[in-house]
Amino acid sequence: MNDAIELFSARVCPYAHRSRLVLMEKGIDFTLTEIDLSNKPERFLQVSAYGKVPALLHNEVEIYESAIINEYLEEVFPDPVLLPRSAARRAYARIWIDYCNSRFTTDSYTLLKNRDQDKMERLVTVVHDHFRIIENRALAKLSGDGPYWFGRAPSLVDMAYYPHFERFPAWEYYRGLTIPADCPRLLNWVQAMGNRDSVRAIINSPEYYIERYKSYAT
Repeated sequence: MNDAIELFSARVCPYAHRSRLVLMEKGIDFTLTEIDLSNKPERFLQVSAYGKVPALLHNEVEIYESAIINEYLEEVFPDPVLLPRSAARRAYARIWIDYCNSRFTTDSYTLLKNRDQDKMERLVTVVHDHFRIIENRALAKLSGDGPYWFGRAPSLVDMAYYPHFERFPAWEYYRGLTIPADCPRLLNWVQAMGNRDSVRAIINSPEYYIERYKSYAT
């Protein structure tokens, strides 16, 4: 079978970043098509019914939404494995990806977009609470003696969260947000992810995110 894979992406988008990381972790050859989100081409819109990146074209298969794309890649290209073997731990993986999508990311961007100084301290506390939940209810319970979510090898969960942490220099610059010192596992995880070849191959500088997220913060 001729595996022709095209990923529609936007450099600034953390969700597209997720799928690029999965493709690179699995060593899958693909064509990267960068989308101008202010001027979306018709061909892209025919693949992504939501009009959002990422979208994946694999031969005649059209898929969108990063979590769905990444599970599809895991099923079609199972080596290296990026989901736990046991059903229970796969369920935990999906729970934490959902937590990232529905809670962690939502509250993080609420903080970044907020311009009401009376609300700022409370919103920072909310995001700090998320950091501590990840530290104590995820990494402390699941990672064992490894630096990643499920131990010594990364998973789809790590790929789901890392792009947001690469962008956090913008949160620090505009909102003074840092990872609390009582989250050593989380700090170690950020460092371990930042050292991966897949991450380093497509990493953007803090200055890039500070500039690109200026419109959110100001």
